[in-house]
Amino acid sequence: MTHSISTQVRNLCYKRSLFYFFLLISNALFAQKITVAQNGSGKYKTIQEAINSLDTNSTKQRIIFIKNGVYREKLMITKSFLKLQGESEDGVIIITTLPRDVWRCENKDDFGAATINVKAHDLVFEKLSVINDYGFNAKKDTTIVCTNEAGNSQSTLPREEGEKAGKKIVRKDGHQFAFRSFPEATRLSFINCTFRAGGGDTVSPWDVEGGLYYFKNCTMEGHVDLYCPRGWAYAENCKFVCHNMNAAIWHDGSNYESSKTVLKNCTFEGDKGYKLGRFHREAQFYLINCRFDEKMADAEIYQSSTTQLKWGKRVYYYNCHRKGNDFAWYANNLKIDPKAITIDWTFDGKWNPVNK
Repeated sequence: MTHSISTQVRNLCYKRSLFYFFLLISNALFAQKITVAQNGSGKYKTIQEAINSLDTNSTKQRIIFIKNGVYREKLMITKSFLKLQGESEDGVIIITTLPRDVWRCENKDDFGAATINVKAHDLVFEKLSVINDYGFNAKKDTTIVCTNEAGNSQSTLPREEGEKAGKKIVRKDGHQFAFRSFPEATRLSFINCTFRAGGGDTVSPWDVEGGLYYFKNCTMEGHVDLYCPRGWAYAENCKFVCHNMNAAIWHDGSNYESSKTVLKNCTFEGDKGYKLGRFHREAQFYLINCRFDEKMADAEIYQSSTTQLKWGKRVYYYNCHRKGNDFAWYANNLKIDPKAITIDWTFDGKWNPVNK
């Protein structure tokens, strides 16, 4: 009798274990999935409608599958554990036309100034083209009436040359975000995505305290500081296209000594004379196996401010080469084995974005 009861208990425990195992597998394989299609073949016709339909408090990943089409909309994402998955990188185009200067004349911060605006965590963006085309379409700089920021006569911010109180010069190539995230928007992955803007700060994930960002097989195009992560960032097999003479990439790692931006197996191209990168405050760059086109200037990644650096200048290169001939400033200067520069090392073991 005792043996029979023990057997029943073991069988019950075994069955429960199997149940929870298959429940976990089911959650992973059958995450909530919503389809967006402009032709009406999906549940929603716009991406924002699909995002708005999701539960705010869910801790399970949700997938929004986006069929090919040109989606002229601005995305405001405040829902976490979400994947935006396009049908194809070239076929799914999310586009808006908005310079940051115009947005900030009427709003207190940048939330809403980009094509994709994020205040959420644990997000994946896959097979998307994200564009802010203001600078591609504008013919010249313009002047607007501005009730906020630099154009306001009550503002403490410095005015641009030629600006008058109550007015703002909107530069054709000024700041134009394709992607912009905010503090606490962390653990963000970007796979097979294209980001294009006709101005600076194209891709701006900004969380210097806890930002963790992963880019793979992405193309980023823009003007000054077109890729400007804060915190920790790892980009592999990415292409950067720069249309500005000041800098293509930028980093802010001022809160922690271990913050860093790693660029591995990446390529750089741009207008003749473009500079590789710069930083305003504490930063740490690692460029591994990168390739530069012949139009890149003979100018090392530089500090563009007078801020005193407590950790010193930290810019490291390994096996980087330029088409035509190399410059001396990106000769190998790593202080560690290049094989040690991994995703896990970059994020200090805090996050593994692979296979998410």
